[in-house]
Amino acid sequence: MDISVVIGVDTETDIGSFTPFYNGVKKGTPLLMDLFEKKGIPATFFMVAEAAQKFPELTREIKQRGFEVGCHTIHHETIGDPLFEIPLVKPILPEEVPHRLEVATAMIAEVIGETPQSFRAPRLWGSTIMVNTLEKLGYLADATYPLYYFQKRVTPYYPSAKDWTQEGNLSILEIPNFADLTIESHDQYGRDRDQWPLFRTEGAESLMKHVNNMITYCDERDKPAVFCFYIHPWEFIEMPSRLSYGEATVEPLPFIIQNCGPRALTELSSVIDAFKNKGAAFYSAAGLARQWRERVKKS
Repeated sequence: MDISVVIGVDTETDIGSFTPFYNGVKKGTPLLMDLFEKKGIPATFFMVAEAAQKFPELTREIKQRGFEVGCHTIHHETIGDPLFEIPLVKPILPEEVPHRLEVATAMIAEVIGETPQSFRAPRLWGSTIMVNTLEKLGYLADATYPLYYFQKRVTPYYPSAKDWTQEGNLSILEIPNFADLTIESHDQYGRDRDQWPLFRTEGAESLMKHVNNMITYCDERDKPAVFCFYIHPWEFIEMPSRLSYGEATVEPLPFIIQNCGPRALTELSSVIDAFKNKGAAFYSAAGLARQWRERVKKS
């Protein structure tokens, strides 16, 4: 079976948009680099541009150790079309999107000395304006497509300039994020098909059951199995159940921080080993885009 894996690390503030803290970036990112280096696999660190500017040495270390530095907006803002309500999270205006992406790209390029080639939108909320802007900026890959929600593009594809969820003639490769389409959803948005953060909350073995489901699903349709994951550095250090700052207190839902810390790293290691035992090939997002271009040429 043809199996490809992309591990994307969304390198952002702790617990996503709900805190201003970067403890995970400072302490969790090195742990992940060490693990990936030990396993001999590539990965893409999708950097919030603010984090790249705050931690330039760490950002350059990611590149120096052979991993890809991608882009994840400036401040983890909603750059695309919202799929569901999240408290206090509002999208930026569509006309602001190109400028925001240009600034985020330039901020990261200033730190690493080259233009990032891969992007992922916060919360997997993309848009046609976003993808067209990424195309103009020269990005090779966008790892935003939420398979759990749209359900149609199981394998990477070249999107349309008129509708980013449809196939077309753009040169940027759209990489779907892993979801198990074989299970019956009990959520109006299909979020229970999205398997984050199952590796952490229930363990590697539980996640791999869903991986096996999708391998069979793809095999039955004569499609290669491509698995794109999103994880966060803050998942690999202990996270408090209650955070107070400014004029508010944040209490994340229990599953958001369950088993954050050493166990998460152990389970991720087991996931990598399980894929290796299946003969899977690991890629950075840009690496998969280059490999996919060659695959298309040969087909």
